[in-house]
Amino acid sequence: MMGSSLCVPLVDRGHEVRLVGTHLDADIIQSLKSDHVHPKLKLELPSAIQPFYLEELADAMTGADAILLGVSSAGVAWSATAITPYVRPERPILMVSKGLSYDGRELSVLPDVLRYALPAELSASIFPAAVAGPCIAGELARRVETCVVFTGRRQLELDRLKAWIGGGYYHVFTSTDVLGVEACAALKNAYAMGIAFAAGLHEKAGGAPGSIASHNYEAAVFAQAIVEMQLLVKLIGGSPNSVVGLPGVGDLNVTCNGGRTGRFGRLLGMGLGVEESIRRMEGATLECLEILGVLRRALPALKAAGAVREGQLPLLEHMMAVALDDAPVAMPFAAFQPMSRLS
Repeated sequence: MMGSSLCVPLVDRGHEVRLVGTHLDADIIQSLKSDHVHPKLKLELPSAIQPFYLEELADAMTGADAILLGVSSAGVAWSATAITPYVRPERPILMVSKGLSYDGRELSVLPDVLRYALPAELSASIFPAAVAGPCIAGELARRVETCVVFTGRRQLELDRLKAWIGGGYYHVFTSTDVLGVEACAALKNAYAMGIAFAAGLHEKAGGAPGSIASHNYEAAVFAQAIVEMQLLVKLIGGSPNSVVGLPGVGDLNVTCNGGRTGRFGRLLGMGLGVEESIRRMEGATLECLEILGVLRRALPALKAAGAVREGQLPLLEHMMAVALDDAPVAMPFAAFQPMSRLS
């Protein structure tokens, strides 16, 4: 959905845009070919966007100046194989995928996962950039004012991408803090789920949305989420400053208010359990579960190495218990840290 939505500002800037579906997207591509309607966005996309089946990838790549990659985190390694024949040092790659990877030794962000999944002769010269920040796909496709961050290790390439895509309602800022920005993009999916527990608990108790609800609960969890995100971003090697900008608090806010992760957290807060909550999400990609699974695998080693102290991530560990073990929501407020202690 985000890859499709990003096509809209591109065609609005006058570019020729070719939208290629994966092997899982044949129905979407068929719909776009027939009447330009994207069935998941529930919107007619501009007719200037040219849809292609995966089998037509070679035709779509002919003469392309850049590759924009919109697969889920689980598809990054697969996509590296698919695009390898078309990757060139002069052809920048911009990713909208969000997630983390753990190889048993260290946590990695997805631009690095993609880079090292390419053949060695390419990975030495390819440094994929990525999009982060508060952006709901359905709003971008409808041309709502949007601010995002393009992050990468080459400022000149970021400036080039910004010049191509940014403008009008799509406001682009740049950062070379790849590890910090991309860690935020991943972590906010998990933490937005935990913040949304409050809405579910309120609804379960018979409450309705309003100015008097469980906003005190939400705010306390939001603050703890920022404290923990700063710690984790620093641990991964990024700047904690990215957490208090668009990649962190900005994206966390929009994901709580309009993202699918927030909806999933609300269902868990209602006490529906993981299986039923997933069913009610009707096939939506739940990156929060992937992120929590990665962090659960990494956390014992991080604690053993002294990078994380016992009790330093109470919110994260509670979210793991709820979303991965089907534990009931019982927020450990007494274990929260009221202020960041990174210094």
